[in-house]
Amino acid sequence: MPTDTLIEIDHVSFGYDSSRVILNDVSLRFPRGKVTAILGGSGCGKTTLLRLIGGSNAPSSGHVRFDDEEVVASDRAKMFRLRRRMGMLFQFGALFTDLSVFDNVAFPLREHTNLSEAMIRDVVLMKLNAVGLRGAAPLRISEVSGGMARRIALARAIALDPELIMYDEPFAGLDLISMGVAAKLIRTLNDVTGATSLVVSHDVPECMAISDFVILMATGGRIVAQGTPAQLMGSTDPEVRQFVRGDPDGPVKFHYPAPEMAQDYGIRQAGRP
Repeated sequence: MPTDTLIEIDHVSFGYDSSRVILNDVSLRFPRGKVTAILGGSGCGKTTLLRLIGGSNAPSSGHVRFDDEEVVASDRAKMFRLRRRMGMLFQFGALFTDLSVFDNVAFPLREHTNLSEAMIRDVVLMKLNAVGLRGAAPLRISEVSGGMARRIALARAIALDPELIMYDEPFAGLDLISMGVAAKLIRTLNDVTGATSLVVSHDVPECMAISDFVILMATGGRIVAQGTPAQLMGSTDPEVRQFVRGDPDGPVKFHYPAPEMAQDYGIRQAGRP
């Protein structure tokens, strides 16, 4: 019997070396069938969290579970099976520039299924139609705009009808119209397919408009707050208020920690040798 939780992050820590901790004892649950936004500044571990869920990296400690199965990055056979149930929209699309729009979307179907080419054609055109780009099927990637490329990447991400769709900065570099189209697509696809969606982003208004739940992360992999969009927008916590309002002054400092300027330039301070 499926539970209401699709993904569980259980006391997970991760760092690329001992001096740089990306995630620090993080525990989270992502509800099945909902859109969850993961917000936070650059370098706080948002994309790392997606990579741990997808098995691209292994946690230093703790456990990642997908539908009650342990995600084990070193188990290639298991990860191949689990990734068949996941879709990923990479930050810059990661499209194959030497393939047509059609062949980009067809790629996962040819790699992971035994469908005939006639069936693949029908599926690809259906997915492209879902993102409004069926007419762009024969085009080369060099012939489409940035916003169109993002939608093509989304069509490819949903080609296998995944249970989980992960979006890494889906609004980055888009104009306001394309951003609105992308946000509406994420919400619509989630509702129509019944998938679970994780959206990593810096864009507060778009995420608040389409998400069921929001998680706010901070440097060092801390979870600052989590709840519904209304709860975070109404929070009185100074760190939450600064992020959702985009205030320049607050608990989150502009300057990265550094020694006094005088030390960098070897300047002697008054009264000191």
